[in-house]
Amino acid sequence: MTALLGLLLLGLLLSTVAPRLLARAHWAEREPVLALLAWQCLVVAVLLCCALSLVLAASAALPELRALVFAGAPHGVEAAYGLHEAEGWGRLCAAVLAAGGVQTLLALTREVRSAKALRNRRHAQLASRSPALPESMESVRQRRERLVVLENVRPEAWSLPGHNSRLVVTTGALQQLTDRELAAVLSHERGHVRARHHWLSQCAQALASGFPGVGVFSAFRDQVGELVELAADDRAARRHGRHTTALALAELNLDRGVFGSCPPGLAQSPKRVDRLLAGQPRLPVVHRLRLTVAALGAPATAVLLAAAPGLSSLIR
Repeated sequence: MTALLGLLLLGLLLSTVAPRLLARAHWAEREPVLALLAWQCLVVAVLLCCALSLVLAASAALPELRALVFAGAPHGVEAAYGLHEAEGWGRLCAAVLAAGGVQTLLALTREVRSAKALRNRRHAQLASRSPALPESMESVRQRRERLVVLENVRPEAWSLPGHNSRLVVTTGALQQLTDRELAAVLSHERGHVRARHHWLSQCAQALASGFPGVGVFSAFRDQVGELVELAADDRAARRHGRHTTALALAELNLDRGVFGSCPPGLAQSPKRVDRLLAGQPRLPVVHRLRLTVAALGAPATAVLLAAAPGLSSLIR
């Protein structure tokens, strides 16, 4: 039972204390990609704690499952977990954790379906508004990234992810932006598509909506919404310069305050423009390596904690 209790305590610690510390980290704005990795590792670690706890609790409650889980394990490994005398606690924990697992799957399914339906509607609307290409250009269209220009006086640019991804700009953006600024805007949106930021946002939204009372999931959703924009800004800045990217961001958001298709309230453009113009250097390589190891250590700790009783029995 020590492994089960340890996993539950670790999951509680990671879902309460760790998100507060990570949300206050000053290095996240300088390394948004690394911060995204840290948040993903944290969420994976919490989910691993729940999943491994469910396996141990169900094994304690069901002798048949326990025999299946420990089938082929060396002598003494099963006894080291102390699951034989914990059937009562095992049933209670397994029921609660199983309900959470079902809730997670349902939330993910709902989010994926709704996001797919929204993308299909937006693709259909875009196809009806954009001019059709001549048949002679179809082969080129299949080989190159698809860029769509819409007639609209308002300067806008956004991306539609998915199998048939699109980069969309309006004629207002073409008229207002210089060639370098337009290239920076397209690089920003291309960064969202190629990094599959929509998958990350969908998972974060699903977990937050499925478990509204769990702080780590709501913090994950909020941080992802800002960090993906910062990561895309950095991609554009590396290719086209920080000043060019900042000017493009400001030009597109003079009357909105939001860059691209980011939801209002997230990643406000003045803050992002100031960040680009400040041009803070990246963290030293050694510092980035330490943060990466610390991020990966969270899920690794959950796995080691679950395997600790079995490993200790083999060492004896």
